[in-house]
Amino acid sequence: MATKTTQQQIPNSSPKTPNKKPPNPFTFWFYFTISVSIITPIFITFSTFSTQNDPKTWFLTLPTNLRNHYSNGKYIKVQTRLESDSLDVFTIQDGPSDSLQNVLLVHGYASSSYLFTDLVKKLGKKGIKTVALDLPGFGFSDKYEMVTEEKVIEGFGRVLELYNEIKEKGIFWGFDQLVEQGYVNYDYEENEIRVSKVTSLKAVELGSEEMGRVLRQVINALGLAPVDLVLHDSAFNLGANWVSKNVEFVRSVTLIDSASNQPAFPLWVLKMPVLREVALGFGFLFGKVIENCCSKSVGGFDAEGHRLLLKGRDGRKSAVGTGNKMNSSFDIAEWGKLDGVKNLPMQVIWSTSWSEEWIKQGHKVAAMLPHATFVTHSGGRWPQKDTADELAESIHEFLSGLPKPMKVTKTKEPVPEHIREMLDEAPSNVHHHGFGGHDHSHGQGQGHDVGYPTGYGLRHEFR
Repeated sequence: MATKTTQQQIPNSSPKTPNKKPPNPFTFWFYFTISVSIITPIFITFSTFSTQNDPKTWFLTLPTNLRNHYSNGKYIKVQTRLESDSLDVFTIQDGPSDSLQNVLLVHGYASSSYLFTDLVKKLGKKGIKTVALDLPGFGFSDKYEMVTEEKVIEGFGRVLELYNEIKEKGIFWGFDQLVEQGYVNYDYEENEIRVSKVTSLKAVELGSEEMGRVLRQVINALGLAPVDLVLHDSAFNLGANWVSKNVEFVRSVTLIDSASNQPAFPLWVLKMPVLREVALGFGFLFGKVIENCCSKSVGGFDAEGHRLLLKGRDGRKSAVGTGNKMNSSFDIAEWGKLDGVKNLPMQVIWSTSWSEEWIKQGHKVAAMLPHATFVTHSGGRWPQKDTADELAESIHEFLSGLPKPMKVTKTKEPVPEHIREMLDEAPSNVHHHGFGGHDHSHGQGQGHDVGYPTGYGLRHEFR
């Protein structure tokens, strides 16, 4: 007989909850790692932009290749405008100092002398004195210039002005700067004080006139005339006007992948908000930009060097300002027919590996300059290490076929009237102050000083 079992019903006051699995630690760490990998580069990018204007901090973050490049250079003081303070321009040099063949390599938009590191050495070994410079606003050259404003203070206001200046900066600064350096000029007859103050810093922007002044002063300071000028990319656009007006200082002109209205690096990348921060903030992405527009063979270290020099100390602003001043309507054919220019020995060196359209552009440029020789190289629009030998050989062969040059006497730069008067009245009041020994004497007429960079940081920043 089967016995019936009964189950006792136990009242349940709450619904039964299912058994929960313990949390998987792998899931947490997976999402944590992904989040950190996304957020960290963004944080680093924007924190870097906040500190990059400090010259010492920026310099100490540079890789070895850029520090070596910097340690091999010299600085030259130039003026882009007669009324402005002098700027420090960075140069590198190789070859015998007594060579009669003097080559000046001028980089194009968004580049620097770093592009020509190997080419300078190759030409130097061939017995050619070769100089490459960083144009103002690029590379290791000054990227900012001071904007000063002069005001006249009369009566009691002059006493208050002097008191505030000395209170803020110290009595020794007051004696040195306000009297000896000419920041304040006393006019006892008029009972007034003229005060020149630095009101802001402005990014250096080069147009064709400013470019011409820089070329003239660098050539003059280093004794390069008559110079064999090598213009790369958009340097032709900016320097052509100066060449046409100063043919007596130029022995020959070589153009490397220079189309007047087609700079290699796209200006819009540096103009567009967010995109410009991303492109300059991430080495991988910047390398891709270089590969797509400038050089397919650029190495990781070289691409990173270009990125840091373009980004550092807010160089983007100078690059954009200079890019905006480029004359896109420049007519190569008309330039080539100008008196003096048409008699200059010329060479056009062009890339044959970039694209079919670019090769056609090269033949078009050569056709507009029928008196120029046309040769090719196997690199990209920015010549890198793999094409340094080719370029050096083409330039050397071209220069070897020219008549031996005759040295040209240096020409003196015009000295502004107010500076000439100041120097005449106080010839001994010349002092050197500040980080790295920068000259604060405001001797714009003395703008050809040549000096080596210091071993720590930059010698010429933010005055």
